[in-house]
Amino acid sequence: MESNFTVPLSEIIRELSLVTEYAPQDTKEILISSRDINRPGLELTGFMDFFDAQRILIIGNTETGYLSKFSSEQKFHVLERLCKLKPPAIIVTRSIQPMEELMKAARMHDVPILRSSDTTSSLSAALVSYLNVQLAPRVTRHGVLVEVYGEGILLIGDSGVGKSETAIELIKRGHRLIADDAVEIRRVSSKSLVGSSPENIRHFIELRGVGIINARRIFGMGAVKLTEKIDIVINMENWDSKKVYDRMGIENEYTEILGIEIPILTIPIKPGRNTAVIIEVAAMNNRQKKMGYNAAQELLASLGMEVETDELTGKTNIEWL
Repeated sequence: MESNFTVPLSEIIRELSLVTEYAPQDTKEILISSRDINRPGLELTGFMDFFDAQRILIIGNTETGYLSKFSSEQKFHVLERLCKLKPPAIIVTRSIQPMEELMKAARMHDVPILRSSDTTSSLSAALVSYLNVQLAPRVTRHGVLVEVYGEGILLIGDSGVGKSETAIELIKRGHRLIADDAVEIRRVSSKSLVGSSPENIRHFIELRGVGIINARRIFGMGAVKLTEKIDIVINMENWDSKKVYDRMGIENEYTEILGIEIPILTIPIKPGRNTAVIIEVAAMNNRQKKMGYNAAQELLASLGMEVETDELTGKTNIEWL
């Protein structure tokens, strides 16, 4: 899945500690839009049918060794054919000095040349990981994201239900705030969502009656975190006496965000309930479920009942043993 987001080449240079050998313009103005990379193989022989010019090109020890067998004229012919397709940048790894023919072709077609001291495999892995996060599909949701016992918990609910107040209580109990009010959620893989705060409101919390506070300034650096994987969504809603709430927790309910299903719980809020403690228990219970333990199923088994899940409908049936 391709995203419509971009990242400046200057940010990649800074993040991966790259050396700029040649740049035709300010690297802040060169925008990278593809999360994939190219490492030329057949392209060096002239086969360009599937070459994607939107990807950063990486040249390592193997490519350099192959080209070293050619004459200077042949090297330039091969490299000029690559640069003519205008990849956004070419990175040479292992601190190998870019060959003169590559520099000449790059200047001819305005292709940035960068150099890295890392091995080709290490650089490729780091670059793909970074681009997957920076260019990931994303959505912004109203809510609060906190880390509780290592679990990323997204609190959602109507305005005024107490999400920010609960976040403050959790911070005081030793947990960490990632985002308040607006949570930027990115799909970094086919199974993972990562949440963060927009930079302009990072670490700020709005408390009705008090105003805006800076959680990092008041509670210290240990009370905040920049990003966190979203493990569970908790919907906070005002207690409705006519509504039947789940009291067993046998079946897992899910909500979909960016095509990924995330477990969701609904916690009713009313005066006297310690919401922060309930969320702490929900975090620990969610971790236990991921490790294969379900307290409700153990209780039913001890009562002589068996829990079966219908593979077609996903519904849970309880039968006496």
